[in-house]
Amino acid sequence: MRSETDFFHAVIEEIKQLKTRAQISISEIPAPQRLAPFAYAISADLVDGDIDVATGRFVLLHDPDGQEAWEGKFRCVTFVRSALETEMESDPLLPDVGWSWFIDALSNLSANYLAPSGTVTRVMSASYGQLSPQDESSEIEIRASWTPADPKNLVNHVNAWLELMASAAGLPPVPEGVATLPAKR
Repeated sequence: MRSETDFFHAVIEEIKQLKTRAQISISEIPAPQRLAPFAYAISADLVDGDIDVATGRFVLLHDPDGQEAWEGKFRCVTFVRSALETEMESDPLLPDVGWSWFIDALSNLSANYLAPSGTVTRVMSASYGQLSPQDESSEIEIRASWTPADPKNLVNHVNAWLELMASAAGLPPVPEGVATLPAKR
């Protein structure tokens, strides 16, 4: 029987082998050191042509002793930021829709969870002075954390985060076993 530490490192290796949409690139980043005895972090960028449409981070935390607030031994912590059409920023349902993208992504990938928490923020920017030639811009930010109910399926939780990023960027879901074609330039 392998130890929890070995299991954690095996999960990391599995995450490193993930296949993503052609528009998404993943890179390893430094993980926070004070939140748990074991941590692993990645970032992802979703690019459409030459335009960076969405970005995000995924952190997997592991405490072999568990943490009461987590209700388990593992915790997923994510952040997704995506550009929005300026008309969408004023939609009063936008935060609820953003949170539903998160819950739906977990559900669609059978990533069962406990103790979810998070925020959905809309950001609108207007430029002035020397920056005034730039258009107004809007973004949505989704921050979420949750405890995987079944640690054997941790990679499903990473895939749910990637699906959340694609949803926030306005890409349709890709059914399992279906490949996507690159966008026309």
